[in-house]
Amino acid sequence: MTSERLVEVVLPGVVDPEGLQIRYASVPQPGPGQLLIAMEATGVSFAEQQMRRGRYYDQPPFPFVPGYDLVGRVLSTGPGVDPALAGRRVAALVKVGGWASHVVVDAADAVDVPEGLTAAQAETVVVNGITAWQMLHRKARVRSGQTVLVHGASGGVGSVLAQLARAAGVRVIGTASARHHEALRELGVTPVDYRAGEVPALVRELAPGGVDAVFDHVGGRSVIDSWQLLAPGGTLVAYGSASTRDDTGSKQWPVLKILARTSLWNTLPNGKHAYFYNIWAGRALAKDRFRAQLRSDLTEVLAAVDRGEVTARIAAELPLTSAAEALRLAESGTVTGKVVLTA
Repeated sequence: MTSERLVEVVLPGVVDPEGLQIRYASVPQPGPGQLLIAMEATGVSFAEQQMRRGRYYDQPPFPFVPGYDLVGRVLSTGPGVDPALAGRRVAALVKVGGWASHVVVDAADAVDVPEGLTAAQAETVVVNGITAWQMLHRKARVRSGQTVLVHGASGGVGSVLAQLARAAGVRVIGTASARHHEALRELGVTPVDYRAGEVPALVRELAPGGVDAVFDHVGGRSVIDSWQLLAPGGTLVAYGSASTRDDTGSKQWPVLKILARTSLWNTLPNGKHAYFYNIWAGRALAKDRFRAQLRSDLTEVLAAVDRGEVTARIAAELPLTSAAEALRLAESGTVTGKVVLTA
């Protein structure tokens, strides 16, 4: 038994970032098939921004500990787990619970982190990297020489997606505010200022015949524009509704509208495809397959970071107890990269 103290951040309800609470408790112990991880880095993603507003479409009831993913060292193992795993640095996708000093996860959900990466570097590409890889290679199935449009190309998922696409030999057009354009050009991305005019018209100037895939986290009207920008045989992958973050009313309705549209579009005889990507899709029906794909895809992304094909963009590192400041910073729209919380 460890004598350390558990520190966790609690989201008590719909509150401003300053309404987050710090809670102390006994460190949990791993059960059969589980690991106890000492968190070294956990991230502030768009999901937490929606959750604190009560706007994430399948968040748990308040109060709960947010934190979509984490990286840390295995402290101890439960029955049925190889004790030799203790001391290894691993990453895990948890959806909630990551904003804590110690986290228990199923051993099957932990992925080894290359020794050449720091915990913070690895953290930037856990949920963001899995999302980007699966949308790019499992949904859109991009090929070298194609052209894709990435909305929010300077954001957490968008920047990883753009770099993975470039590594695959794909031309990338990326929307972002003007202050991020130089950084995108350095990555080989052709930037489009979404504040400078009609995005569809600007994209058509760059790709008159349409693009082979669009990755859209914006939702709302943007999804319709994205579908119309596709070349014959192209693929739309929608994966969020950022434009409705501050709306009131049903948190499921924006997603349901996207699902309805993509279902309808897939019946049209134009060879195009449309998906709403959910990282958890298929887990309930095929858990072993879900886990195998997750481990494989995250391993690929971490290796790409280790090789230098993807740059781990850390916007800021703050201690776990400064979660309110970290969330406020992530929501400000003034930073590039991921805001990381550390133990």
